[in-house]
Amino acid sequence: MEEFAALGPDAWITVAVALAVVVALVWDISRPDMLLLGGLSVLLLSGVVTPDQAFAGFSNSAVLTVGALYVVAAGVQQTDALATLDQFLFSTSGGRGATLARFMLPTSFLSGLINNTPIVAMLTPRLQEWAAERGIPASKLMIPLSYAAITGGMTTLVGTSTNLIVAGLMEAEGYEPLQFFDVTWIGVPASLAVIAYFVLGGHRFLPDRGTPAPVVEDELEENTFELKVTVGSPLIGETVKEANLRHLDDAYLTHVRRGEQVIQASPRQGLEQGDVLTFNGTPAAREQLLQRSGLKRNIPEPDDERKPIRYRTLPLYEAVIAESSDLVGKTLREANFREEYQGVVLGIQRKDKPVTSPVGNTRLKAGDLLIVEAPGDFAKRWSSGRRDEFYLVAPRDGRGGGIPSGGTDTAAGSTANGASANGSSANGTAAEAASANGQAAPGEPREESEEGSSMMYVALGITGAMVVVAATGVLPIVTAAFVAALLMIATGCLSGAAAQKSLNVQVLVVIAAALGIGQAVETTGLARALAQTVLDATAGLGPVAVLVALYLATNLLTEIITNNAAAVLMLPISTATASTLGAPPAAFGLLVAVAASASFLTPIGYQTNLMVMGPGGYRFSDYARVGWPVTLIVMSITVGIIMVLYF
Repeated sequence: MEEFAALGPDAWITVAVALAVVVALVWDISRPDMLLLGGLSVLLLSGVVTPDQAFAGFSNSAVLTVGALYVVAAGVQQTDALATLDQFLFSTSGGRGATLARFMLPTSFLSGLINNTPIVAMLTPRLQEWAAERGIPASKLMIPLSYAAITGGMTTLVGTSTNLIVAGLMEAEGYEPLQFFDVTWIGVPASLAVIAYFVLGGHRFLPDRGTPAPVVEDELEENTFELKVTVGSPLIGETVKEANLRHLDDAYLTHVRRGEQVIQASPRQGLEQGDVLTFNGTPAAREQLLQRSGLKRNIPEPDDERKPIRYRTLPLYEAVIAESSDLVGKTLREANFREEYQGVVLGIQRKDKPVTSPVGNTRLKAGDLLIVEAPGDFAKRWSSGRRDEFYLVAPRDGRGGGIPSGGTDTAAGSTANGASANGSSANGTAAEAASANGQAAPGEPREESEEGSSMMYVALGITGAMVVVAATGVLPIVTAAFVAALLMIATGCLSGAAAQKSLNVQVLVVIAAALGIGQAVETTGLARALAQTVLDATAGLGPVAVLVALYLATNLLTEIITNNAAAVLMLPISTATASTLGAPPAAFGLLVAVAASASFLTPIGYQTNLMVMGPGGYRFSDYARVGWPVTLIVMSITVGIIMVLYF
C-alpha cells in the first residue's frame, strides 16, 4: 500500500471521480455521455487535467475512425447488401447444431469487417420469422446471434470500437500501435471456439421461452379496453381533440376502429356513430370515460370474441431504446411520441418484466422494449440508419401490415407514446409481414431493382477496399475509413442526411470523455499504483495470474459500465503493469481490448445483448447462466495465446 500513500491530491480526486462515475453508470442515474462529461469537467475544474489533456480525446484518431465506420456500416445497411445472405442463412436443411453454425459463422465473419449493430439489427427480425415458421423458440437462437457478433468483432482491429480505442490510446502514449490483424490471433480461435461450443452442445443451456410475445402481452390485454360511440352521442362530428380524448390522466386513445378499418387517433380525426375507440389505461380511467355521455362498453362481435383486443390493431412493433435516444429520461408524453415518432406505445418491458405503471407517465430508460402500434412504414422509417434512437426495430408476433388503415391524416395521427419495430398485422403471416415492408420472407429469393443491385455491389466494394488498404498498411485505418465514408455518400449509397443520422454521437462522446479521464488515471500516478497492487496480489503466481487478474477486472467493469469506458480506464493500469514486468505493452493492450468486448454475463454490458433480449424473451439471469462457460472459454484462449506469442 506504499504506492497509494505516496499519491498526491490529484490522484485521490481522480479516484473519487472515477468511482462516482462508475456508481452513477451502475445506477443508471443519467446517460453515459453526460456522466462521463460531468466527471471530466470535475477533473478539468480541479486542475487534475489541462484543457489539452481533457479534450485530446475529441481529436483522437480512434474517435474519428469509429465515426467514419458508422457511416460505412450505414451505407452497407442502406443498400440492403447484407440481405443477400438470406438463402444461405435461412436454409431449411440441418439440425439445431447446423442451424446455429449456419448463421453464427457469417455473423462472426461480417462483424470483423463492419459494425456488428446493423448486422444484428438486420438478422434479428428475420431470424424471428424463420424460427416461428419452423416452431423453433427464438430463445434458442438470439443469444448465439449476439455472442457471434461480439466474438466476431474481436477478429480484426476495425471489428469493434474497443479495439480502435485501445490502438488509438497506445499510439497516443507512444507505444507501438496495434496492427490490423494483431487481434486476429486471439479473435479467430475465440470466435470459432464459441461457435463450436454452441453447435456441439452448448445450445442445451439456452432457455426455452417459446414465443417471446407473452412477456408483456398479458399486461397489454389487461390495460386495453374498448368503448363505442352510441347513437345520438354528442361526440359525433367532433374531432378527437374537440371531444377531449387527447390528454387523459391515466389512459390514452390508441386508435379508432370503423368497420374493417383501423384509424390512427390523430387530434384531427373525426368521430362517427358506431366508432369503436380503443384505449390503453387503468380500470379507473375506463370507469371515468364511461361516465361521459355518448360512450358505452363495446360488446365484441362473435368473430371478435375469439380474438384478443391486441390483435384488432394497426401493425405492432417492438423497439429497443438506444442509450443515445432522445427518449431516455423522458416520459412518452414529454417526448410527444405520437407526433414525433408516428406511433403509439401500448406497453413497456424493462429487462424481463413489464412496466405496470401508466405507460404515458413512465420515465424511459435505455434498453426498454416498447410495444408500438403504428402504420406499416414504421419499421422502415426508424430502422434505416437510426441507431441513435433504437437499437432494434422488429415485428411483433410476425404480424405485418395487413389491416387497412383508414383516414387521411396518418402522419398527424401517430401516437402519444410510440416506439419502433417492424410492421405486424392482425391477420398477416410472417411472410406477408416481410412483404409488406418490401422484404422477402427469410430464405426466399429477394427481388431487387437493377439500380439497387448495383448500389449493393458498390457499397460492398467500398467496404472491401477499405479493409484491404487498411490491412496491408497502404493507408492508416483512420484515413481508409474516412475516405470510405465519403465514397459511400459520393456514390449515392447513402445520402448526406442518412450519414449524419447514422453517427452515434453519444458513443463518440463517451469515448472522447473517457479518454480524458484515462489521461488523469495515467498522469496522476494512479495507474502505476493500481498496477503494483495487481502485481502484489499475484506475487509468486507468474504472468498467467497477472493476465487473468487484469482480464477479470476489465471484464467486470465491462459488465457494469460501457465496454469503451472499461477499456479506457483499464488500459493505463495494464500498460503500467507491463512496464513493471518488462513485458510487451502490446500483449496487455490486446488483453484489455478482448476483455472489454467479451460481455457475455449480462444484457447491459454490450448493446447486441440488449437488442436480442426482447425478441428472445430472455430474463436477466439467462445471460449469466449461458454466458459463464463462454466467458471462461474466451478468457482461457486469450491468456493462452498471449502467453505463447509474447512470453
